[in-house]
This record gives sequence, structure tokens and C-alpha cells, in this order.
Amino acid sequence: KSHFTDDTVMTVAVARGLIVGKGIPERTFEETKSEMRIWGETYPHAGYGGNGSAMRVSAAGWLFDTLDKTLEMAKVTAEVTHNHPEGIKGAQATAAVIFLARTGHSKPEIKQYVEQTFGYDLNRTCDEIRPTYHHVETCQETVPEAIIAFLESVSFEDALRNAVSLGGDSDTLACITGGIAE
Repeated sequence: KSHFTDDTVMTVAVARGLIVGKGIPERTFEETKSEMRIWGETYPHAGYGGNGSAMRVSAAGWLFDTLDKTLEMAKVTAEVTHNHPEGIKGAQATAAVIFLARTGHSKPEIKQYVEQTFGYDLNRTCDEIRPTYHHVETCQETVPEAIIAFLESVSFEDALRNAVSLGGDSDTLACITGGIAE
């Protein structure tokens, strides 16, 4: 009875918007908005919920050659549906970690960058988070946990297991963590 969720649908929509938008902010915004509408109408029962800006942004971490462009495009894709600073910050943090991981930065370097740039507390462990974690629909209580799941992992599979083991909105945690661990 398994099925894909809104995280998958909107990740595909954002990736298509980023590709067609070619890194031009206004065009990327409009293309992402259009793709999200098309994919959302095609899969209306995918279980849409919170944390959208961070869970769907992984393509921004893969498509661009600089961290600055990655951050800019993450902001553009977040702004399609999120005008709150935390939603934008969550998308940018996720895309930045993906960019840094794919360009060979170490986990300690990534951790330091995220803490300094975005102010997230990454000093907890999955074991510390797990007992009290619950379903949360805000980036500030999902993105750091997803990053921690990656930082503690030894493999892609381990990262996903860490994320899901936290409970709560596990498909979103796994989506964010999986995009990073890839």
C-alpha cells in the first residue's frame, strides 16, 4: 500500500522549473510556479503539507556551479509558495548542504557552514532528538534534524534510516536527508 507523496511530486516540479528557467530568477519563478500547478493537478491526492520549500529544493543543490547561484535559486523556488523567512532559509540551507556535499566538503565543514550561515543548532544527536520529536510542519524544526541525520550517517541507506527513525513527518525528513546524502 505504499505510494509516493507530495515530496516526490513537488521535487520533480521544482527540478523541471529550475531546468527550464535556466537560472534566470524571474523565469525560474514562473516556470516553477507553472510546473507546481501542473504536477499538483496531475497528482491531487499526494498528501500535500508543510515544509515544502526544503523538501523539494534538492535540484538547486545539483544544477548550479556556485554556492551563490545555488542559494539564489533555492530562494526563488521557495518564494513560489513561501514568503516567510524561515521557509526561504530552510530551502537555502538544504540546497547549500547538497552543493557543499557534492563539491567535496567534509561533514565538519558542512556543519560549521550551516551553523554559521543559518544559525541552526546541529550539536544534537538523533538519539537526543528521537524521544521528543513529533510531526512538525516548519523548516526550523525539520531541516536541522534532517541535516543531523545526514551528519551522523555512514552511508546513503544509513542516512535514510536515521531520518525515518526520528518519526514525525518521516517522508519529508527522508526527502531532505536523502537529497543531501545522495
